[in-house]
Amino acid sequence: MDVELQILKHLARDAHPTVAIIDEYCAEYKDLFKEVRNYECFKYLHLGIISTIKRKSLPEIAKVVSINSAQSLHHFIAYSDWSVNELKIRRLNKIKRILNGRAITLVIDETGDRKKGKKTDYVARQYLGSVGKIDNGIVSVNAYGVYSNITFPLLVKVFKPKGTLKESDKYKTKIELASEIITELIESGFNIELVLADSLYGESSQFIRKIAEYNLPYVVSIRSNHGVWLPAGQSVRANKWCKFERTFSNQKSETRYIREIIYGKKRAITYWEITTDPETMPENSTSFVMTNLQGNLKKTLGDLYGLRTWVEYGFRQCKQELGWTDYRFTNFQHIERWWEIIFCVYTMISLNSPAFICLNKSLKIEAEVQEDSSVDFSNHKQWNHECGWKNTLNNLRLIIQPLLLFWIIYPWLDIFPNSHLLLGFNHLIAAMNQFKPCYASG
Repeated sequence: MDVELQILKHLARDAHPTVAIIDEYCAEYKDLFKEVRNYECFKYLHLGIISTIKRKSLPEIAKVVSINSAQSLHHFIAYSDWSVNELKIRRLNKIKRILNGRAITLVIDETGDRKKGKKTDYVARQYLGSVGKIDNGIVSVNAYGVYSNITFPLLVKVFKPKGTLKESDKYKTKIELASEIITELIESGFNIELVLADSLYGESSQFIRKIAEYNLPYVVSIRSNHGVWLPAGQSVRANKWCKFERTFSNQKSETRYIREIIYGKKRAITYWEITTDPETMPENSTSFVMTNLQGNLKKTLGDLYGLRTWVEYGFRQCKQELGWTDYRFTNFQHIERWWEIIFCVYTMISLNSPAFICLNKSLKIEAEVQEDSSVDFSNHKQWNHECGWKNTLNNLRLIIQPLLLFWIIYPWLDIFPNSHLLLGFNHLIAAMNQFKPCYASG
């Protein structure tokens, strides 16, 4: 071999480009991957996860991003040298930089997913929220942020049942895991204006004490049959039902009813009950909530607790759209890496939402915004002009569509050469790269 060619062969090369929206987002994580091939796999996973394929398994992702074998993606997840903790810290710092001290709503919830067999770490028979019963599966406690009606992922911790613990593990309840998450977020500098959680956490005095320790406002759920011990001579009474207008995230409103339930004479414990129509009780479901908010809560409490449903929406997107449960790993270290990559992709989508784009404009971040482009992408017939997270995902899928289609059709061009088609695809992909993401850099 010629000496010059041999030298060139061993020189460091740049990562193969994908689409500008992916490349520019992933660029901030580039230094976390020592080898260029690992960084390429990181980008390919982002591309495949936001694609329209139903199952986000590594073989399916390899097909859609035109990789000959899924083995490289599997090696990247399982064996390559990169730190999931450093990736998490970099992602959280990116979110904090864009929020720039703005207050967020924190939602704590757990999710469980079915898993067959007993070989996967921390899988046991336990209650799974996704199926609503006890089954074989894995459970995690998750924290999501909400800003201007857009959810974004923060932290996840796996629940380790006692029968599945390893030598280095320490058993922690879901309450303890949720408390640790709140501590980590506070210490990392997030400005939390409200904490929302369901009855598992709302009925835990340990969790409520942790929130009170940081003086955080909260609205938590309480089961309707939740019992309270009262001193002798004290009773429970309920005020009259009051009507209020429940305002949803799409700015539509409906009539709801709310009343205060007081336990004891000194109002040491006060619950609020919310329903669509008190005359239909008990057939119609009600929500019991506990809060430390002050003032007139008839409207604000109903609206604030309604925010908790967003995490159900958010995690449904993680599972249905981004492939949260589509991994084929049994080692939790590999599963944790997969989950963190899913969170990175979720964050990328959230940062492209109109709410975060406006933040970038207001901060005058040195990144071109979409309006500066000479191409008006919104003229596409399938472009979604709504402001939700799923609407943003659908628009990003339109941006990456030409490249994915080109990779599908390119092998045929070896058999039936067509320079006009090849040139047309190049022009179309170049146009897609004019779509400028609005990420904070620095």
